[in-house]
Amino acid sequence: MRIGIFTETYTPYISGLVTSEVMLKKALEENGHEVYVVTANLESFKYEYDEEERILKIPGIPTGIYNSRLTSIYPIRAIKKIRSWNLDVIHSQTEFAIGTFARLFAKQYNIPLVHTYHTLYEDYIHYITKGYFNRSGRKVVEYLTKFYCDTTATELIVPTNKIYKLFKEKYRFEKNINIIPTGIEVERFFKEDMDSSQIEELKDQLHISNDDFVILFVGRLAEEKNVEFLIESHKNLLKKAKNIKLIIVGDGPDKEQYEALSKELGLEESVLFTGKVSWDDMPYYYQVANVFATASKTETQGLTIIEAMASNVVPVCMKDEAFESMITEDLNGLFFETNEEYEEKILYLYNDKKELEHFDRQARIQAENYRSKYYGEKVLEVYTRAINEKQKENRFGIFSAIVKKIKEIVE
Repeated sequence: MRIGIFTETYTPYISGLVTSEVMLKKALEENGHEVYVVTANLESFKYEYDEEERILKIPGIPTGIYNSRLTSIYPIRAIKKIRSWNLDVIHSQTEFAIGTFARLFAKQYNIPLVHTYHTLYEDYIHYITKGYFNRSGRKVVEYLTKFYCDTTATELIVPTNKIYKLFKEKYRFEKNINIIPTGIEVERFFKEDMDSSQIEELKDQLHISNDDFVILFVGRLAEEKNVEFLIESHKNLLKKAKNIKLIIVGDGPDKEQYEALSKELGLEESVLFTGKVSWDDMPYYYQVANVFATASKTETQGLTIIEAMASNVVPVCMKDEAFESMITEDLNGLFFETNEEYEEKILYLYNDKKELEHFDRQARIQAENYRSKYYGEKVLEVYTRAINEKQKENRFGIFSAIVKKIKEIVE
């Protein structure tokens, strides 16, 4: 099968979306399929095509939102190259310019289109409206989401039941919705495969001793991730245990604000900001942690949860449907809803090392279910269904045209 993945962002940019795309491409190729990627060029204003990796990069204008670029919705120069691939199916990963291009190209050349919905855009309205017209902004987002996912896609993929319910109950989506949790290369995070000397070196770099109890957060440092929740709770945790540290990995528009909050609360020595961390180094950061924490309620899934579990690190998460398919309360992780509950759960694990080890083992077992191999197999089933649906649609279209012609002749 020849598959085209259309996405706004791809490597070397690092994000949960990019991780899912890279893992999907790898899983599909290991299964013998040809996978091509169409994406925006985040590094230059040139068209670039990597023949070996089958990646076409289209130039665009910087948007000012992270590293994203706005490309043409129908880049003529790319058409000839993409047509030469003779794609069997197109898999769109975005609703913006590249996503629109995927839809136009699929329509023009009669190719089945599968779309994965990754982002709860209603939770990101504030970046555009700046606090004004949020209600009307959400209605616009709802309309565009339904248009992109219902009107144009042959099949829709969502990562969790939370998003399934959004489309079924709120958006009244009528086409097929396939719940497929994103897979990752879980073995990349296995402790037994790590270089122990590198782990110790990282501990020294972060000034972490063997007696420290480490809480880790990994993600974009922005309002919707609710990082201030973790920082504010940390002050209370230190009153009960002086050797608890919070490591915050990532970058984003609110990084300086969080650093200022940490300083204001007198937490400079126990709350550590690393900034961006390379893809290759990321597994080692999980290995210096005892617990992974997130207070975000805007996730569609949360791949960092799976990465943590694969690293034998216990996830402690804000209670949210996006995490409930991955975490079983009191088995492989814990949930909280308030600062008090969060602090209580952290101290519970801090004070009971035997229970912490039990959670560690169960987390690793659960992570095995999210191997990229299984993810690729499930997505392939959707591709096959989309291709069959398109073939039926084409046959019906031909039949309808014949019937219409006969009517014209008879009349």
